[in-house]
Amino acid sequence: MPCPVEPDTPRRLVFPAAARRLLQRFGIVIALVVVGAVLAAATPKFLTATNLVNVARQVSINGILAVGVTFVLLTGGVDLSLGSVVALAGVVAASFAHPDEYPIVFAVLMGIATGTACGATNGLVVTRGGVAPFIVTLGMMTAARGLALVVSGGKPVSNMSPDLTQLAGDILGLPIPVLILAAVSVASWLFLANTRLGRHIYAVGGNENAARAAGIDVRRIKLFAYTVCGALTGLAGVVLAARITTGQPNAGVAYELDAIAAVVIGGTSLSGGVGGIGGTLLGVLLMGVINNGLDLLNVSSYYQQIVKGVIIVGAVWLDRRQRRQ
Repeated sequence: MPCPVEPDTPRRLVFPAAARRLLQRFGIVIALVVVGAVLAAATPKFLTATNLVNVARQVSINGILAVGVTFVLLTGGVDLSLGSVVALAGVVAASFAHPDEYPIVFAVLMGIATGTACGATNGLVVTRGGVAPFIVTLGMMTAARGLALVVSGGKPVSNMSPDLTQLAGDILGLPIPVLILAAVSVASWLFLANTRLGRHIYAVGGNENAARAAGIDVRRIKLFAYTVCGALTGLAGVVLAARITTGQPNAGVAYELDAIAAVVIGGTSLSGGVGGIGGTLLGVLLMGVINNGLDLLNVSSYYQQIVKGVIIVGAVWLDRRQRRQ
């Protein structure tokens, strides 16, 4: 005679599955709330309006980079050149932003064009040359840093027009970099969710062979993704130059790690095809809150680097574990 099933057995089996689904869907939100609550209890300065605006301002540049690299990661690629391209774009923009020489719009466009050219070059070598994205963007990381040093002569480009530095100012109490991030995020979200090209980006990342069999031009989609990433990286470089009031050839070191970590934490798979802009922004915000909280708690920058490294490895580990489930 079969043994009777305990009444609470289904509950024990169902609850872990439900909990996993809940964590997979809202884990980043839960983590953000928990971290915020801990920091609010640890330091009264955290929840002040001034500090929250400061957090938003601090994460804006990384947010623009993260939105851009989301396009690349969704196709199953990677871009390690973000930090160096930020420096190069900032130096180029600052070089054209001297008072009474060029319209400020021209300086901004030159910075964005520089990033776009770097991104398109990455995409062309990846798609036409068949070189692995890791190698291509690693090479661009080195080359762009060298170009930034050559263009600037190895020193900061100063004497920038006040019109450009105003990009780091405020409008009605809101930081302009945050407004730029919001505009970029909304436009990218609408594009990925509502256009054929956006759906093709997900299709290429989900299954490249199936996408090719369905008639999608995979190489064109990947080239587009890298170009968009480069353009937004150039924009981030211009905003950074405006914020620090100089074009620094040594700026942007390790920015690519922060951006990629934020995107992966936000739920975008390193294998492509899964993720989105909303999760990316939550990941950026979580990274920013953690960095800000460690600063408020006077944690040494040495230990902050350790924490950041653990977060990056943990994010990748979680991504791999979810893929196996």
